[in-house]
Parts: sequence; structure tokens; C-alpha cells
Amino acid sequence: MQVSASDGTERAYRIPGGDQLDYTAFYNCVATDFGTRRSHVVEHVPKQQSDRRWQPLILDNLSPRILCGYGDPAVLKCDDGYVLIATSNDAPDAFPILHSHDLVEWTPTGFAFPEGNNPDWTLAGPKIGDFWAPEIARVGAEYWLTYTARNQDQSLSIGLAKSDHPTGPWLDLGMPLMTGGVIDAHLFVTPDGTPTLFWKEDRNGLWPRPLARLLRDRPDLIEQMFETESDRCTAAFAGAVQSWANGRRPIERFFLMQPLISAALANWPRVGHVLRAAGESDLLEAMRTPIFAQQLASDGASLVGQRMQVLENDQLWEGHLIEGPWVTLQDGRYWMFYAGNDFTNPAYGIGVAVADDLLGPYLKQADPLLGSTREWLAPGHASVAPGLDNRPQLFFHAYHPGTGGYNAFRALLTVGLEFGKDGVSLR
Repeated sequence: MQVSASDGTERAYRIPGGDQLDYTAFYNCVATDFGTRRSHVVEHVPKQQSDRRWQPLILDNLSPRILCGYGDPAVLKCDDGYVLIATSNDAPDAFPILHSHDLVEWTPTGFAFPEGNNPDWTLAGPKIGDFWAPEIARVGAEYWLTYTARNQDQSLSIGLAKSDHPTGPWLDLGMPLMTGGVIDAHLFVTPDGTPTLFWKEDRNGLWPRPLARLLRDRPDLIEQMFETESDRCTAAFAGAVQSWANGRRPIERFFLMQPLISAALANWPRVGHVLRAAGESDLLEAMRTPIFAQQLASDGASLVGQRMQVLENDQLWEGHLIEGPWVTLQDGRYWMFYAGNDFTNPAYGIGVAVADDLLGPYLKQADPLLGSTREWLAPGHASVAPGLDNRPQLFFHAYHPGTGGYNAFRALLTVGLEFGKDGVSLR
């Protein structure tokens, strides 16, 4: 790639592959030569230490076929212990499943969709597929698995499979339950057995390239949106590569726009103000990430009733998105845990909201429940299950310092929860 600056400086670069580390190295070279933002993995690490109540559970890949750890961990307590299922991204084997009797020793039991056994409607394999955010729930006498995968047209879709046992084997519906850029399905089963699906509309994938195109066509907006020269250079560069990015595979588009996303998040109120003044209502709408809920039919093959929006990003720390909803019923109230901000950024964290009805309205706690620390970065996408003492525990993933991003290892951690009339806290 040939890069030229307004002062006549020119440099040529070669991006050797399509992985995030390839783009990280490329952007760090561009940052050195032209003053753009560096990769997120070299951003500052918070100074505060982790809360001593955080308990690391799994700190490495427990099988050579588990390639990137335990992102988006969903933990289910069963009659014979605990089952964990996690994101696998584009690994050949989709969704590792592990079992534990004591939350200390974990044994891999296989995969929801081993290599070559992915549902026919999904794209699979390295640099092709994306298998994200799985979750297992008991519905009557069955276990249901909800998950995100790319449809044959590369759009993110939500699937559902069933089994008689929480570790499988899994029989998929044979078609996506939902399509059109949807992700992070959460299945809540009411005490009477009624299944309700929560999910995120993946609008956060819609705005970065249109924003880059706008800044290419309207360079006068760059200075208004971005405070530092580094972020202004980043915005100008994103505009220059936007057309090329359109032809890359979906995850590479994210890699190419990631520095612009970081720059926009660092200037979030200014970006929104300038877009509003410029009449860019479509871009502003794309920067809203809603969480929806709707009842599932008794066979899990379709949605019934009315779709309801139950949450959206409206707090500064959340930035351009919220995701990963998980609802738990505690003392007659519905508590929704969710992740906010960009999953590759130290600003990523876990928020919580509460409602008296399953479909809301949900009232958020003012500050995130968990955020990055010196030992653990970007805690997120949590699940809730009873601990060994039968009290509720939060299970979540986090990166080791100096790491982060797609296919980077994510560890499994847990912390106890305390629910009260004034909110939820750690114990």
C-alpha cells in the first residue's frame, strides 16, 4: 500500500496477511511515519489493581483445538456440575464446551460443531466463518443452544440447536432463527417455562466506513470532530482507505476501521455534536445499538408476539455500543448484565440494569460494574449462574495486559454478586 501525506511524504507498506496482528503491525508503522493512532494493544493500561474478589478460573487453552480462550463465556449449572461454552471466532472447531464439578478443574468435552459438522447455512473455517456468543439453556426436558454465525451471504445471523444433554450432540434447526445483522442471543426461560430471546442489532458495524467516507468527502469536519492531531490524521487516513476496505472480508473491514473507531470513542460527544449539526441523521442512528427482546415459540423455531426494544447505549462510558445481554431473576426483579464500548478497548466493561418486568423498562446503574484494571483488560460479556454455595456469581472474560482483539486469548474469571434494593454489588 502506498501512503502519501499532504506535505509530500510517501511510504510504501505491505500487509502480509488478513489477521489482526498483520493490521496491528501495519498501523503501528503508519503511526510512526505519519502520526496516526497506534494499535489498541499499546494503549495505556489502567493503574488500579483488580478487586481481590475477582477469581481467575481458566488462564490458558486447555486443548490444542481451543485456539483463543473463553470469550463470551456462558456458564450453566447442571445436576452434575457446571457446563461452560465459549466463542471460537473462525477456529475449525466451533464453540468449545467444558465441564467442571468445582469451578476449579475444567475438562474439555468437545465442541458444539466440530470441524466439518457446522450447520449447512453457516460459513465456517479460518478467515471465513465467525462463531460468536453461544449460550446453553434448559427448556423443559431439552437443552437449547443459541449462537451467532455468518450466513452464506456473510451477514451475522442467530441460530438455534437442541440436545438432550448440555454437552451435546446438537441438532440445528437447519436454518437461521434470525438474519440481517443480529448477534449475541440470550435465552431467558421464565419459571413457567416460557422462552424469551434477547439480542443485539449489530448497528456498530454500519457506521465506521460511512463515517470514513463522510470525512473523505467533507475533510472540513475532521478538525471539528477530533481534538488531537493524531486523531485527525487517523480520520483522514480512514477516509483514504475506505473504498479499499469495502472489498475486504467483514472482520478485515473492522481491523481497517479500528483506529478510527478508537479515535471516535475518544471524542464521542464531539463526534455526535458535529454529525447532528451536519444533518447526518442516518449516521447518528447507526451509532445507536439497541437490545431487543421477543418471546420464542414453544418449539424454538420462530419468534412470536411483539418485539420490544429494552435497552440502548446512552451513557458516555458505553460509547458506540452495548452488547452481550444476560438476564437473571433475583428476588422478584430482572437484572440485565451487558457489555459496553469496544471489545478491543480498555474502556470495555460490564454494566447492569434492573426492571420489574422481563421486557422492561430497565433502569441502568450509573457506572459500570466492572472495568479494566492493571491485571485484566476489557472485562465483558458475562453470564450468571449459582456458585458452589448456591449464591449468584458472574462469569466473564478478560484479556491479559498488552493483548486484545480478535482471536487474542481471553481468560475466564468469576466474582460473587450481591443483589439489593439499591442495586447490585460484588461480594
